[in-house]
Amino acid sequence: MSDRSPPDEFDNINSTVGEEWESETTPYERVRQIIAHTYAAVSAGTVADNARTSPTTARKHLNALADEGFVVTATGEHGGITYRRSPKSLVVEQAADILEHVSTEELHARIAEMREQLTDYQREYGVDSPKELTIKRTNETLSESTSAKSEIDAETIQEWQTTRRNLAFANAALSIANAQRFVDDDLRSSDENALA
Repeated sequence: MSDRSPPDEFDNINSTVGEEWESETTPYERVRQIIAHTYAAVSAGTVADNARTSPTTARKHLNALADEGFVVTATGEHGGITYRRSPKSLVVEQAADILEHVSTEELHARIAEMREQLTDYQREYGVDSPKELTIKRTNETLSESTSAKSEIDAETIQEWQTTRRNLAFANAALSIANAQRFVDDDLRSSDENALA
């Protein structure tokens, strides 16, 4: 066994990477990157610590992101403002990502498959949602009227929830694609009318 210690350059790789990130980005970019992955409400100070900036700077950029709709604000337990990623901005981002990787024809097919899968779950378990299924199973357990069929694993509930979420994102992507098509058609018509 050697008593040599690792080279100094490897002593704190997290610090080195953080310093590089800080030197290669603006405070705005770092705040946006941090809040892009923040789904629970946090203070500007927490964002500032993670974004390697001051709370005042973080608050300024968070408020700008809130004005853009990327962030939502709320009043925290102690009266301070908290920040988290806007669900609307997440849906738009996910929909754009879907449209970048999936054609509208394939999207139609996937939506049909997911709808069919959800219908199968509803038919099999006799409820409309995974939440209703959980409540139904809990009530059956409490009333001790459970049967062999009432055994359901957490994986099934998770798959049902995931399918519902994915269908919502796919529907949003399809709606955006349709809206873009109409806007493009309107712009094309305007251009043709202007040339005539």
